[in-house]
Amino acid sequence: MSENKIFTAGDNNPKTRSDCFVSLELHNSGGLKIELKSKVKGLYGDSIIKLCKEELTFFGIENAVLKITDTGALDFTIAARIEAVIKQAIDTDKDFLLDILEENKYSTEKDQFRFSRLYLPGNSPKMMLNAGVHKPNGIILDLEDSVAPSKKQEARFLVRNALRSITFYGAERMVRINQLPDGLKDIKYLVPHYVNLLLIPKCESAEQILQVDKEVAEQKKLCGFNYPIYYMPILENALGIENAFKIANASENVVAMAIGLEDFTADLGVRRTKDGKESLFARMRMVNACKAAGIQPIDSVFSDVGDEAGLRKTVSESKMLGFEGIGCIHPRQIAPIHESFAPDEIEIEKAKKIIRAFNDAKEKGLGVISIGTKMIDPPVVKRAEKIIHLALELGLLSKTWLFEEI
Repeated sequence: MSENKIFTAGDNNPKTRSDCFVSLELHNSGGLKIELKSKVKGLYGDSIIKLCKEELTFFGIENAVLKITDTGALDFTIAARIEAVIKQAIDTDKDFLLDILEENKYSTEKDQFRFSRLYLPGNSPKMMLNAGVHKPNGIILDLEDSVAPSKKQEARFLVRNALRSITFYGAERMVRINQLPDGLKDIKYLVPHYVNLLLIPKCESAEQILQVDKEVAEQKKLCGFNYPIYYMPILENALGIENAFKIANASENVVAMAIGLEDFTADLGVRRTKDGKESLFARMRMVNACKAAGIQPIDSVFSDVGDEAGLRKTVSESKMLGFEGIGCIHPRQIAPIHESFAPDEIEIEKAKKIIRAFNDAKEKGLGVISIGTKMIDPPVVKRAEKIIHLALELGLLSKTWLFEEI
């Protein structure tokens, strides 16, 4: 125990909302003293102080001064900030966990749609609170690039608590861990808190996936949980692209693979452009590796939030190249991404004709499927089935379409 040293965590900017700044000073006597500064002290002061005392007592701290400057933080944030300062002050393996929302205890499917994934800084609770209402396919709580090195440990507690306490409205709950080997330290904060998918940044070898696999398995064994946790490696340099197929096949838990073009173009020593000619080879090579491995290829983020026309054009090109999703950094990008990846009326009508022809040939016992004079191969039927499934999921096609008159 370190007496007279002051430990701090959180955001000390008075303009920041939904966060708090916490300081802790341990003493040998004097009991617990909690000083709370908050605009909502009159309404919620007693419950905040009760939470503070409960957490300090849980960790066996009997004599200390805890100061909190609150700017509207919810319990999961306050608890995370307090735990961060306590674990700077004392050595303990205990974890202070608030009750997990029952609605957060869900798993996701290996092949579900991942058109959009919304990045949120892992140390900024304000941005986490209502992200799910925008209906992205996935919400990424980021522990890597968006978190300052000095705040990495604080962010781990906050992300863990967010997984337990925030409603994500059914979005796939993703976390981008840190670049390995540091990212292996993140995993114990994510299992068993119903994280659905881990993004593995700057991935360049199958061995890195195996390291993550091993750590996830060990944490699952320790906590007795056995729900699926999927992986999305992010290829961000030339070596990663060269090893794309091996990475894609490294584990059955790899369900998608993304490309990070900012770092990739920097690794090549070229400037990233909107037309993307400098990265076309890498993108196509990654798409091919994903298709060969049976997983989803995901394109890089589109960083110009104000350019909706450019976003739609990029998504259209991504779809044409075989990508099945793209990253976004602002909620306003979600709707254009979903609309652009959705099948259009021409695609849907063509798929309907193929499925009808397939069913008709099957009923007649024919080994050959055709529409007019054009032969239809099994891969074409499979693609048509995927388009129909997507149209049904997005509400673009009636569930009774097959029985409707042509």
